Amino acid sequence: MLIYGAMTQFRKMHGLGNDFVVFDARKQPLALDSATARAIADRRFGIGCDQVIVIEPGHGKFDAVMKIQNADGGEVESCGNAARCVARLLMAETGRTSVRIDTVGGTLVCSDAGDGLVTVDMGAPKTMWHEVPLAHAADTNMFHLNVDGTNHIASAVSVGNPHVVLFVDDADIAPVAGLGARIESHPMFPERTNVEFVSVHRKDRLRMRVWERGVGITQACGTGACATVVAAFRRGIAGRKVEVVLDGGTLQIELRESDDHILMTGPGTLVFTGEVDLKAFEL
Repeated sequence: MLIYGAMTQFRKMHGLGNDFVVFDARKQPLALDSATARAIADRRFGIGCDQVIVIEPGHGKFDAVMKIQNADGGEVESCGNAARCVARLLMAETGRTSVRIDTVGGTLVCSDAGDGLVTVDMGAPKTMWHEVPLAHAADTNMFHLNVDGTNHIASAVSVGNPHVVLFVDDADIAPVAGLGARIESHPMFPERTNVEFVSVHRKDRLRMRVWERGVGITQACGTGACATVVAAFRRGIAGRKVEVVLDGGTLQIELRESDDHILMTGPGTLVFTGEVDLKAFEL
């Protein structure tokens, strides 16, 4: 006979199709091991998502702490799309127009941008090779990355998590699955990396597709869009205010001139709420 445990409430949310199972652990602690996170994220046997998010109590100047686990169960540093979703929940709950969220990757200051949109101050990017990090010293603005005997010109940026950006003629036909998977675990990236394939439409409009570390192809990646604009600006092929077109929709990214902070604006959407028996995943 199967004996099931107590039910735990969750929300299913997404930011431009990058989807999350969100648990609120501010009143009742919740610790998810990697196996449970993987089971939750499974799209056939679980709820299904790209990332599992746990909201924990805030401390000091923070309204909440956001913990993030990828579909492979690994904990990651930051997620811009999830930040917008969590910020919408917190702002609706408090009636405030701005909240501060703490993550492993740093502070995210989120504000209501109207019409269901949220702007997230992602902070300043990190572009030193050891900050990304890379395995050895290289010019992160432009370096050669050898994959299976083929050299690719790449840029590397950290937006709280590592990214490598490849500029291509047409992102829509780029080998995101094959090459993205190979680059994610390339020895050049000791913590693995997210991979963006980007084509330039105009200096204020970029097309981006993404292979997310520990997940695979996703509809959108907020930190990836931020990293893409930083890389394009450093290369001189984009300005400071850019529309980034993703598979799931469009993000507005600004690299603020006064302090180089990245401002990301986009939606955060609640799809449904539900209850799950976490004990069932252990059977």
